[in-house]
Amino acid sequence: MSWSMTSRVFSVTAVGILALSACGSDNGDDNSSVEADTRTITDAQGTEVDVPTNPERVVALSEQDLDAMLALDLKPIGTVNGRGQNTPPAYLEDAADIDIVGNIGEISLDSVLELEPDLVLFGASHDQEVLDQVRELVPATVVTYELDADWKSAFLGTAEALNATDAAQAWLQEYQETADTVAAGLGDEAGAEVSLIRWSPDGPSIMHEGAFASLVIQDLGLNRPETQHIDGFSHSDPLSLENLSQIDADWLFVGTLVPGSDEALQEARNTPAFAQLDVVDNDRFIEVDGTLWTSRGGPIAAEQITTEIAQHLGG
Repeated sequence: MSWSMTSRVFSVTAVGILALSACGSDNGDDNSSVEADTRTITDAQGTEVDVPTNPERVVALSEQDLDAMLALDLKPIGTVNGRGQNTPPAYLEDAADIDIVGNIGEISLDSVLELEPDLVLFGASHDQEVLDQVRELVPATVVTYELDADWKSAFLGTAEALNATDAAQAWLQEYQETADTVAAGLGDEAGAEVSLIRWSPDGPSIMHEGAFASLVIQDLGLNRPETQHIDGFSHSDPLSLENLSQIDADWLFVGTLVPGSDEALQEARNTPAFAQLDVVDNDRFIEVDGTLWTSRGGPIAAEQITTEIAQHLGG
């Protein structure tokens, strides 16, 4: 992970924060008020962090934190672009007017600090040194989930930092009720095998069983082909067209994410190997939004995938 930051910006900003702290500490009563407006939580790394009881200026440094906040009817003042995009994740329409502080893994620290956040949702920690630097400048920085955490656990981690756990649990209960209803309405497609594929310029990659969309279809009682029972929370290496049979299933959902992927997919669709897939012959090949289906997602993404499954498989 690389963060754009100069030593001069670091030093000047740190001095500025100390000055602001001094301005807010004129007497003991003010200090007591500040302390009363914070609470201590334990984040996903097991670190105790003092956070605002009712945060007002939140920066979300992962797409999952952003998704979770919007699901809770909260809006950060800053966020990051989605993977392979120069905007926040396309499916999150309410994020269009939020200030951007960089890309996933390429955050501009000075841009974060310019927003004067009272809480930073760090997402998962890729680099402890960077996390320590952020916390030095914004002490209320919370690692909301581990890299291998499922989306529901990540949602609750974000909600805990926002003092919104009850609302998140209510949301998850409603989601499960919806998932159960959709599963019950699948009829002949109940338990169908669903292939989940990210297509890149290098070819198709199989989404692991612990990947976000994989977990959502499990909630709907759907299965994966035997060739796709792969442990992990990301995706496989790209397959060659000679091994294209591994993506065959009752239904095939394919998403693209990075530049050049759409062209590679359309080129593959014109090959004999692609035409010979049973799922293509049965007209059950579905192109989907890769930012939604093949990336890390949160509650809003889960809700949208559930809706799309109901539309395609529920008739």
